[in-house]
Amino acid sequence: MFSDRAQIHVEAGRGGDGGLSFRREKHVPRGGPDGGDGGRGGDVAVRADPTLRDLSSLHGVRRVRAGRGGNGRGKRRHGADGNAVELRVPVGTEILDPAGALVADLAEPGAAFVAAHGGPGGRGNARFATPTRQAPRFAETGLPGDEADYLLHLKLVADAALTGLPNAGKSSLLRRISNAKPKVADYPFTTIEPVLGTVEAPDGRQLVVADVPGLIEGAAEGAGLGHEFLAHLERARLLIHVLDVAAPDIRARYRAIRHELAEYGAGLDELPEVVVLNKVDLVQERPRISFDGVLQTFQLSCATGEGVAELERGLFELCPVEAPKPAGNDALPDFLEYR
Repeated sequence: MFSDRAQIHVEAGRGGDGGLSFRREKHVPRGGPDGGDGGRGGDVAVRADPTLRDLSSLHGVRRVRAGRGGNGRGKRRHGADGNAVELRVPVGTEILDPAGALVADLAEPGAAFVAAHGGPGGRGNARFATPTRQAPRFAETGLPGDEADYLLHLKLVADAALTGLPNAGKSSLLRRISNAKPKVADYPFTTIEPVLGTVEAPDGRQLVVADVPGLIEGAAEGAGLGHEFLAHLERARLLIHVLDVAAPDIRARYRAIRHELAEYGAGLDELPEVVVLNKVDLVQERPRISFDGVLQTFQLSCATGEGVAELERGLFELCPVEAPKPAGNDALPDFLEYR
């Protein structure tokens, strides 16, 4: 089952204790201190993995704990650093604190965030030797690592997103233009979770299109299934508004969805938009209708395939493939962090 929410408690590893030891060798009756330092505790990091679809891999995971650093030993041997833990999440995952404030946005493949830093290791007694204190009989203990609670919210990263009332034919359209196989049936709310599909052009270009559950009046306030998944539209570069031309009062249906997008906020009503008039095979005369602020209007039939190729060409023209961003250093500090 699709999961776009998770809550985790992370605990970084405690640093190892410094060693309390003195050199003991034959013919060296009073060897000096030789206790090594404790190892650093392991970190807990979160990294965006483009192969993951949702947060279901974290289902049932409530506590994540990294390894403890090793203790320092004699002969100035330092303890090993604790084992780090790396959680893999889908691209587009937002990390929030318990108050709901955004901490990090893993919007790019490979982006990472250190959710908890390991505690430093304690210094061994060899570090405290001075000319006036040549045999220190004490060492530091390791410090505990960070501990925190986080909320993980997934917002799908798609080039275009389908929106519209239930049973308008969004899932049928996604099946027609992409490799996705969402459930299609003749009743509302057939789609109960987001579905991603890839549209391929003859020249090899690709676009990712998202289908979310249909919206109804009051969706912005939580009615129906749409409100729960409206966040997945925020990252889209283009909205595909699907309307059923066989249904009465097309304009009223269009305005109802536009109202819900505006009420939800987050700039959804400001995204570039195209309108798809679906099910033209069910009407004797095609509607002559236009909408203000719409980039283009397409008339098609998902049942017969009429007009689908024109829509595919239009999508690649209106939503060109983004140029790949230069790869950065793969080290953990390369992440988007908000303070």
